[in-house]
Amino acid sequence: MTDLFDFDTPIDRSNSGSVKWDRYKDTDILPLWVADTDFKAPPEVIEALQTRAAHGVFGYTHVPERLVELVVERMQRFYDWQIKAEWLVWIPGVVGGLNLASRSVGDADSPVMVPSVIYPHFPEAPLQIDRQPLSIPVVKQNNRWVIDLDWMAENLDGKSKLLLFCNPQNPGGSVYTRDELTRLAELAEQHDFVIASDEIHCDLILEPGLKHIPIASVNAQIERRSITLMSVSKNFNLAGLSCSFAIIPDQQLRQKFNYQKVGIVPHNNLFGYTAMQAAYEHGEDWNRQLIDYLRGNRDFLMREINTIKGLKLDLTEATYLAWIDVSELKLENPHGFFEQAGIGMSPGKDYGDNNFMRLNFGCPRAQLEEAVSRIRKAINEYHQTR
Repeated sequence: MTDLFDFDTPIDRSNSGSVKWDRYKDTDILPLWVADTDFKAPPEVIEALQTRAAHGVFGYTHVPERLVELVVERMQRFYDWQIKAEWLVWIPGVVGGLNLASRSVGDADSPVMVPSVIYPHFPEAPLQIDRQPLSIPVVKQNNRWVIDLDWMAENLDGKSKLLLFCNPQNPGGSVYTRDELTRLAELAEQHDFVIASDEIHCDLILEPGLKHIPIASVNAQIERRSITLMSVSKNFNLAGLSCSFAIIPDQQLRQKFNYQKVGIVPHNNLFGYTAMQAAYEHGEDWNRQLIDYLRGNRDFLMREINTIKGLKLDLTEATYLAWIDVSELKLENPHGFFEQAGIGMSPGKDYGDNNFMRLNFGCPRAQLEEAVSRIRKAINEYHQTR
């Protein structure tokens, strides 16, 4: 019998060094911003970490062979993508991977293509090395937020050699279809650019019937011009353990990526390796139940938000991040307004559109219910004063 995991009981994260909770320390503001959840990791992960800590020696550590095997097996089992162990490059985090990709592909004069809207680390990556981001529109098509492939087909001139891509899309939560990915792959071949694909939320597909497809798995041509970035940090809530990986099939591209790491990027955390191995080996029941719970949170949030005058929320196909349209309220400072209401969300302006707010619903249902209650109260009062 599969154990039933508890996602309802609140976990006190005060005095734990939590970035998420300490932002609003000593206030009555619910933190629903940065993308980590408020759930305990799977029991097998906690046990594995305790066993590793009990060993007592924490010297330099290489990636365990079993973990490499698990990643290779996982790509085949979940995504029908056959990769080789030597394609793996271990990195502390996906954001670092975006920066390494920006340093590995193209030259100082070539812009880096960046979707807009997107989470802030995307445009920051090329700017860190004095390269210009080339904004690629993200548009709403059939209530889904996707990169504008028509715009790309009409406007690309071959100067940019790198696209920073995000699938599932953050903050819109869309899962790209095979047709969309195939067309993007064709554009990459036609205009000779590499795709560095952030797929960190790939194991958090909420909508039944949808499936994550790594763009590198679409065909052999795009596989050779791809950098796929993945991690356990979102689906198992292990971001603080700094353990991610890139899959880079092309040897020359992989060498360039590795070269940029030398002397700058530290080795992965040994506890991160331990946690990732335990999660991939034993955590699937926990992950399936988490997805069910998050789907319930999403459905509750959609029902409630869309009954509040001035707010709109489209279907979040994946992730635990809701991209809420607040444009009808005509607020000068939406972030400040909701903080005054006791809700700490991520401001849409940081993602490229001040008409939205990003709400993290990866929390116990009661906390989400309280957040919706506060939002409703604040907006009702706002309408009464206008």
